[in-house]
Amino acid sequence: MLWLKNVHLLDPGQGFSGPASLLVKDGRIAGVSKQPFSEDEVLNILGAAGLEEVSQVDGEGKYLFPGLVDAHVHLREPGQEDKEDINSGSRAAVKGGFTSVLAMANTQPVVDTRALVEFVRLQGERAGLARVYPVAAVTKGFQGKELTEMVDLKEGGAVAFSDDGHGIQRAETMRLALEYAKLTGCPLISHCEDDSLAAGGAMRRGKACARLGLKGIPASAESVMVARDALLAGETGGKIHIAHVSTKESVRIIRAAKKLGIDISAEVNPHHLLFTDEDVQLTDTSYKVNPPLPSQEDQEALLEGLLDGTIDMLATDHAPHTWEEKMRPFAEAPFGINGLETALAALWQNFVIKGLIKPEKVIELWSLRPALRFGLEAGTLKIGAPADMVLFDPNRRETITPQSLESKAQNTPFLGKELQGFPVMVWVGGKPVMENRKIIGKD
Repeated sequence: MLWLKNVHLLDPGQGFSGPASLLVKDGRIAGVSKQPFSEDEVLNILGAAGLEEVSQVDGEGKYLFPGLVDAHVHLREPGQEDKEDINSGSRAAVKGGFTSVLAMANTQPVVDTRALVEFVRLQGERAGLARVYPVAAVTKGFQGKELTEMVDLKEGGAVAFSDDGHGIQRAETMRLALEYAKLTGCPLISHCEDDSLAAGGAMRRGKACARLGLKGIPASAESVMVARDALLAGETGGKIHIAHVSTKESVRIIRAAKKLGIDISAEVNPHHLLFTDEDVQLTDTSYKVNPPLPSQEDQEALLEGLLDGTIDMLATDHAPHTWEEKMRPFAEAPFGINGLETALAALWQNFVIKGLIKPEKVIELWSLRPALRFGLEAGTLKIGAPADMVLFDPNRRETITPQSLESKAQNTPFLGKELQGFPVMVWVGGKPVMENRKIIGKD
């Protein structure tokens, strides 16, 4: 049993932002009040004989909000545990404020069978930290040819389907996948990339790319596939989610598709809002991401789309790699950025503190909306909801170091930099999993 006092509660699902007290019993929210609870009210609601049975936390000066939901992470297990595993990725998640994560299927082997879906789900349960929801492959072996048994995969625990890391090149395969996925009610997450346009590129095509002497990826490599998949979703009545939107053209297409009533949603990654192609440095491959960092004009369109509802949510696209891989020359290094532990603080420092995004909007975009889109029991702290919660200190400052990271990977451009705004306590199902920036139960 838990009594949280003097917090500033952010719960967009209930339209609430303000001082509150909150009670937790049996892993769920038992009481929420705008006024402080009396001791008698606490004992009555929790059914406790005395206050000694109730853990108390004073959240003065801090925000309390529903645990964040990251709709796009790569946990690398099975098969690439040198980069990350489900346990280390779960530790990184809760340290960053994420209590639910959707794990992509581009592992080795690819998560394209029920046994592997169940393995990922069970490994998440064994870790006992963030809730890990498997995303299963759309096509067997990511070959883009034969569809997986989606109904069986959903019964095994999959909450969505994606060949993320590879764009599905054949339009007919995507059309059939959208038709088949309707039987599950789950969204298809599309990695929109035309290989014939993007092949061999290392960053966004433009002046910065030419100056650095790298082969570029045109914005059209993404946007033509966004247009195709939006049209196919409209034709089939399927449910499509566009991963890591990074171009102004994609934003325009998604906006138009929504006006037409197409069941389409989209995400943007914090690094696409924080950095542009002008920030790319040949000596720091943390800036090598896919889709590549946008132009300034694209970035402005992404923020506009996020604020006007065209883009539905934030997602990290946490993509850990080994130090040796990321130490290769820029053109040869793998795409990917380590994001779970720094994304919230970086966004808070650069957007919330500067007044560009309200705190309530951040929680809506990173908790409520992904929970609703992917059918998760998360995203709110209403009475009866799971007590997946974050106590957040907006004034806490930390310098990011390899020693401070729970992830196995260090491929983040924030190494050695100070950020402001960090979770200080995290609960999953009412169980504390992080306290005073330390993972509880960590070896």
